[in-house]
Amino acid sequence: MPVTAVPSTATSVTAFSPRPHSLPPTRFSLLYPHRATPSLRLRALPSAAELPSLNGPVVAAAATSVAAIAAALSLSDPERRRRRQAEASDGDEKAAVRAYFNSTGFDRWRKIYGSTDDVNRVQLDIRLGHAQTVEATLRMLRDAGPLAGTTICDAGCGTGSLSIPLAREGAIVLASDISAAMVSEAQQQAEAAFSVEPANSPFQMPKFEVSDLESLNGSFDTVVCLDVLIHYPQEKADDMIAHLASLAKKRLILSFAPKTLYFDFLKRVGELFPGPSKATRAYLHSERDVEEALRKVGWRIRNRGFITTQFYFAKLVEAVPIGSTA
Repeated sequence: MPVTAVPSTATSVTAFSPRPHSLPPTRFSLLYPHRATPSLRLRALPSAAELPSLNGPVVAAAATSVAAIAAALSLSDPERRRRRQAEASDGDEKAAVRAYFNSTGFDRWRKIYGSTDDVNRVQLDIRLGHAQTVEATLRMLRDAGPLAGTTICDAGCGTGSLSIPLAREGAIVLASDISAAMVSEAQQQAEAAFSVEPANSPFQMPKFEVSDLESLNGSFDTVVCLDVLIHYPQEKADDMIAHLASLAKKRLILSFAPKTLYFDFLKRVGELFPGPSKATRAYLHSERDVEEALRKVGWRIRNRGFITTQFYFAKLVEAVPIGSTA
């Protein structure tokens, strides 16, 4: 399979200031199917004759290190942790997610999604990645023209990081989340944002609703679901994608953590350091599986994006009905 390089462009984020910390640059690329990407040339691996010889102790030490890493990753098996968490919620995935984001998860992610300086370097990096995902989504939405009067469902709105910018541009937004604490926070932030808008502002106060994805009702021009599917296994994600597609008339925008060998390895390394507030189950999804879930309900992917920082990575896809010529 040929390997292609993903062209990336720098994107500024003004929602917060990363002054207290030094972070690596964020890469974001928005891919269009009709544009070819340049090939990336891979260097050939050295032959056996070109490799330096290793003595017995070095080989043994290397083997021991590899075995130790393998054992550690095995102990960090996310499936084992998921089973323990599921048992604590009687096997109910939604109940586990709801409980987390109404308690310790709410405190953690409110800080990450907010503007406080009371975050560590990893949390600040995740904030940057999420902000880049929101900005990329807004660019996708604006591509179709002005947002004023457009009906949008922000499914899994969190603290309102997407809903509020949409409302500020005049979109008619339903902002929902499985967590009542998140919805309350988003509503408070929206009201605070509205209070400082000028009299002639197009700001439309969003409608806020506590709901899981599969309980949402209505019909919208566009449905957006960012950074939510990571909490559910593929079979559950398939059902959620199908339901969200049934609510959308024109576009469905999703983000998810991509399932590749490299990102799976990084995730397992992260499992070695499970902080007290990192209690969610995290699932990676292959782009092929997401595309197939969309195809089954009559949708196709039109645009693709990829956002990555040091500790955050997400695929962003924009889907339209298969028969759409847009």
